[in-house]
Amino acid sequence: MLIRDLAHGTDLDQVLLVRDVQRKQRPDGSEVVRLVLADRTGGVPAIVTEDLTVALELCRAGEPVHVTGRFEVHPRYGRQIEVAGLGPAVDGTFDPAQLVDGPPRDADQMEADLRELVATIHDPHLRALLDAVFGEGSPTWAAYRVAPAAKLYHQAYVHGLLEHSLSVAQAVSAISATFPGIDREVAVTGALLHDIGKLEAYTAEAPIDLTDAGRLQGEIPLGYYRVRRLIEELVVDGEPFPAAISQAVLHIILSHHGTLEHGSPVVPCTREATLVHFMDNLGGRLGSFDRLEKGLAPGSAWSSYDRALGSGAYFGPIRAEDRRREAA
Repeated sequence: MLIRDLAHGTDLDQVLLVRDVQRKQRPDGSEVVRLVLADRTGGVPAIVTEDLTVALELCRAGEPVHVTGRFEVHPRYGRQIEVAGLGPAVDGTFDPAQLVDGPPRDADQMEADLRELVATIHDPHLRALLDAVFGEGSPTWAAYRVAPAAKLYHQAYVHGLLEHSLSVAQAVSAISATFPGIDREVAVTGALLHDIGKLEAYTAEAPIDLTDAGRLQGEIPLGYYRVRRLIEELVVDGEPFPAAISQAVLHIILSHHGTLEHGSPVVPCTREATLVHFMDNLGGRLGSFDRLEKGLAPGSAWSSYDRALGSGAYFGPIRAEDRRREAA
């Protein structure tokens, strides 16, 4: 049974993916193991109150585990699984593809779309920069293709960075002709590179988490220095990278979070940076809707409160009816 289909009182006897494992102490001094168990439709907290040592040995973040227990909707704590027993996940008893989230579009198709977009960049220096990152033989491309876009809130899965950055760049490309004064090629280049620091800031393998560099430096500085180093090394037909274009691209990377409070060392001060920021913000927020809808129970029109949106997400009665038919 998929996690989104669980109802209060449902008994479980199946394999789920462990996303998180923590040993916790309750106010009364007793200890529990708190898990987050997941499949491709979402995750749910799970509480282990007995045989904690066994639970810690069996449960490894990013690995499957066989779970027996009961799903409940607690009046105070919300959705959770009361674990009755744990065991190893035996090969052949579950489908790994049902446990792991992923993008709705095929990665090969996204790669083809990215290369088609890069081909529209005619400035030789911008094109050389993009080829250095996205060239088929580039080690950067190999990492970029599989990297996640986040730890939790949007596109937090393999190929997530490719999906998010491509959608932002495609939106930037489409809308740049609507408003005068925007350098489309600078904006598209900045959109494709705006989150490049996530290659060093996040782990690519499960469980997705911040690296030491991500925690100590942050994805924006990591991305800025990566692209700046590439720019400083690039020479096209004997000409170094133009300072004005370099400044324009690097400003997009530095300002794409939009405000100082959200981690950008500077706010967007150009048309191109402003456009990328808003398309990035839009892509992230709509990605949160995708994440919430995957975990929505059949028949539900509203999600629970979500920190990324600052509210619940509404999907409407027509979509709710579609989900009822799918569940049946």
